[in-house]
Parts: sequence; C-alpha cells; structure tokens
Amino acid sequence: MEPLQRLTRKQLDTLRHVGLMATSERGVPLKRLAKVLRVRPPTALGHLAALESLALVTRERGKTRLSRYGAACLREYVRHHRVAETLFADAGLSPEDSCSAAREVDLAISHRTVESLCQAESHPKVCPHGEPIAPCRSPQGGD
Repeated sequence: MEPLQRLTRKQLDTLRHVGLMATSERGVPLKRLAKVLRVRPPTALGHLAALESLALVTRERGKTRLSRYGAACLREYVRHHRVAETLFADAGLSPEDSCSAAREVDLAISHRTVESLCQAESHPKVCPHGEPIAPCRSPQGGD
C-alpha cells in the first residue's frame, strides 16, 4: 500500500498544514498546528505521531517540519487531487464539484492509476482552478 493510501483525511490535512506553515529554519509548534486544525493538542499530536511513524514529518524540540519524503508525498497528493479534479471537470462537474469529488478518491487511488488517468486525459497542464499539474514521472506513466 502506498503512503497516501495509508493516511486518513485528518492526517493528510495535518501534513498539508505542516507543509504550509513550516519553514526551513522553523518548524511548526504543536499548539499552533492544533489551533489551525481546530483540534486539541493531544489530537494533533496523535496525527503527528502517525505521520512521524511513516517518516513523513520530523519533530524536534516541540516543532514539526516535513521530511524530504513527506514533502515528496505531499507533492504527489497534490498531483493526485489535480488529475482527479480534471477528470471530473471533463465529465461536466463544476470546478467546485470536481474538487469535492476528487477529495472523495484522491487518497485511495494509486500512483499507477493517476498516471493512467493523466495519460488518458492527454497530460493536462492545469486543473480546473488553473493550478499547475506536475508532469508524469516517466513517459510510460508507470511507477
């Protein structure tokens, strides 16, 4: 099972917020992360512990940042979401509805499936919101 497929939506949201809030010099304090996630610190800590066990984040002195692997996983999630959004938009859904539909499947689909969808969609460059979609990793669209 791929790392994205092991994450809950809350864990993914935690990973995304760490990615948005941390800098190379400073990690994100637990209390600040909990506030943004709208959970209590022990709940946020539970999400972080799960991410740390998958080597997606590192914690040091109460501060959390993405690991290189975590940053790569987050980029891959964005790609999954944007490719799925594009597929739903091409099926006639509005950008907002395509985003909602993509959130229903973006954690469940494998890298191989995303590459196949991307290829079937003629390698779209942007999602329905105009955000860039990273290119396939290989010409064959495989892992």
